Amino acid sequence: MLKIGGLTPFTTIDYPDHLSAVLFCRGCPWRCGYCHNRSLLEADAAGDICWDKVLAFLESRRGLLDAVVFSGGEPTLQTSLKQAVLAVREMGFLVGLHTAGAFPLNLKEVLPSLDWVGMDIKAPFHEYERITGVPGSGDAARESALLVRESGVAHHFRTTLDPLLLKEGRIESLRRMVGQEWGSLLIEQQISPCS
Repeated sequence: MLKIGGLTPFTTIDYPDHLSAVLFCRGCPWRCGYCHNRSLLEADAAGDICWDKVLAFLESRRGLLDAVVFSGGEPTLQTSLKQAVLAVREMGFLVGLHTAGAFPLNLKEVLPSLDWVGMDIKAPFHEYERITGVPGSGDAARESALLVRESGVAHHFRTTLDPLLLKEGRIESLRRMVGQEWGSLLIEQQISPCS
């Protein structure tokens, strides 16, 4: 089942306007310099919390929480994500997803089962490789962003304000790109200490 590297039992900021819990999924193919969840990057690491305990916790929160958010790492890396999402939906929770869009085919499979998506847009797509360290990452992110936009699922496109984005008009370019193609861009309040 899903490899869970951590759980936030209660949050008001990870799913807009809903009280939620966050499940942090292990594994991410990208190596962004400002990643704040580095402990989750390795996909081969064992999960820290077994799925049965996650379900037991969520059972105890029925009627207290509105939603469960799958975050990471990159949740769409794990092939059991859809099964986990459906299990959470059956418990009566709304389901949110935080993704950077690294796996558009996996995202496409799970999108119809989601209620909300928060997608990280790291930079103009042609600059992704410099940030992620992975060739083709911008193409994957662009494809995922289009899937999210066309899905009809409620969503936010957002970015972490890294100092690199403040140079040479990049943040303005990113806002224009997202504004013209997909709607608004939410700038996360955290500021990355690394470029």
